[in-house]
Amino acid sequence: MKSKSSITKFIPILDWIKSYNSEDAKGDLNAGITVGIMLIPQGMAYAMLAGLPPIYGLYASIVPLILYALFGTSRQLAVGPVAMVSLLVLAGVGEIAEVGSDRFIQLAIMTAMGVGLFQFFMGVFRMGFLVNFLSHPVLSGFTSAAALIIGGSQVKSLLGIDIPRTNYVHEIVINTINKISEIEPFTALIGIGSIAIIILLRKWKRTFPSALVVVGVGTLVTYFFGLNEMGVAIVGQVPEGLPSFQMTSFNWTDLEAIFPTVLVISLVGYMESIAVAKAIANKHGYKVDPNQELIGLGAANIGGALFQAYPTTGGFSRTAVNDQAGSRTGMASIISALIIALTVLFLTPLFYYLPNAVLGAIIIVAVAGLFDSYEMKHLWKTDKKDFAMLLATFIATLALGIEEGIAIGVILSLIMVIYNSTKPHSTELGRLGETKNFRNINRYKEAKTEEEILVYRFDSELYFANVEHFRSAIDSLIDEKGDKLELVVLDASAINSVDSTGVHALEELIEDLAEKNIELYFAGAIGPVRDKLKISGITDGLSITNFYFDVSDAIEAFKRGHQKDHAYSPVQTNL
Repeated sequence: MKSKSSITKFIPILDWIKSYNSEDAKGDLNAGITVGIMLIPQGMAYAMLAGLPPIYGLYASIVPLILYALFGTSRQLAVGPVAMVSLLVLAGVGEIAEVGSDRFIQLAIMTAMGVGLFQFFMGVFRMGFLVNFLSHPVLSGFTSAAALIIGGSQVKSLLGIDIPRTNYVHEIVINTINKISEIEPFTALIGIGSIAIIILLRKWKRTFPSALVVVGVGTLVTYFFGLNEMGVAIVGQVPEGLPSFQMTSFNWTDLEAIFPTVLVISLVGYMESIAVAKAIANKHGYKVDPNQELIGLGAANIGGALFQAYPTTGGFSRTAVNDQAGSRTGMASIISALIIALTVLFLTPLFYYLPNAVLGAIIIVAVAGLFDSYEMKHLWKTDKKDFAMLLATFIATLALGIEEGIAIGVILSLIMVIYNSTKPHSTELGRLGETKNFRNINRYKEAKTEEEILVYRFDSELYFANVEHFRSAIDSLIDEKGDKLELVVLDASAINSVDSTGVHALEELIEDLAEKNIELYFAGAIGPVRDKLKISGITDGLSITNFYFDVSDAIEAFKRGHQKDHAYSPVQTNL
């Protein structure tokens, strides 16, 4: 039987519910109502973005919220439909089935089940580290491109023009220009006006339900003036009632077809969620468990799929609103879910005259913040390699497609990891004055070296991918020292492991130095590295005195054994 602590770790609500008080309830009630009201129009808009009927956005805002509140570790994260995941559903599932068809809806729900299972088992087997392959520059480039694609996809609804569905921004621009004379004036007025109202209301008060205001105004104006009969496209009939329990039928052909989409949504959705969850948790002084977050998001998607929801994750904007509105625990999400449930039970007829242009406006404003121009400027100034990765992912996503863009970004991340590991930082060290401190001679001009001694530091594990760089760098320094060199001190304090190829490289180094009558001392080698060298037999030909606590001890021991006066010579650098 599991201990109580194990149960609370797996079901975090059992932990915080014990200390739940009236102050928590007050904050959660206010936040739950605020986010619930905000989520009604957002959920419908994001479902439309995903190519689904609006009601599925509301379905995705009930069960997933409750399940995350039970299993998630963030107390403020607002789970539900988000723009990024909606776009990925449209891009991935839209390649397999006709958008909006019954098969499309079935596959979208199946995708939610796949995402849930993938995330859940990632959490169970503690595989959260996999998302590290989505570096921040890659994710930033991808989301910035996605923001343009999402915004472009809503031009059709915003202006009332009939253009082909596409995920390529340049095609959207060309098609829009070609159809500019066909813009429906009332639709454009409603859409652009809705954007202006939302922006103004947000500037006034961020937590104000601005989206709900434009939904109400747009619906009333359309109803009273009969704009739906003048060319304004409306949502129409929205089904009433709670989503029913429904087991999704699986077949291997469909699973194989949607697997790339499942994989991308699982990783991107988790990255979006964990980023905002950590930021909010740090603000409130508690920790989120990354693997338990995967379990919580997985459970939310599995349960949601059983009740006709498409994939969900934690959203940036709603979480910020949830926090600002006073959320203290996951109870706020449960309250939001209850508000959505009441809406689908009793209020869906009110949305009949809701213009599609309003939902398009809500999406455009929501995704505007995804375009990360600040990160682009920052990386341009601080890290050109990361900027290049961001730009490559950005361009690839726009030019090749959503899944192709993120795939290229991941590949670029892996290439950079491999490249950086093959050429780690290493340097010659010099002594600072008469102290026992040794520093990089290229950074500290006052650091001094001795012509008979080379102190070399290698800042990485020594393994098959970087042994060539290791030998090349140290051989170059040895050649620079010339015939007067008597001792090489390898500062191994930053070498945390050595593989068999690294051992061979050290053996060859010892042999090559011995031929030149040069000694090799190890300084600062950690226990596991010393053990590996001993087991491999590399120390058999060396005295135990070849290993020293630090560089200073090694040099002092060398000088004691060689009755010479080693004069210091100023370091020559190429700076």
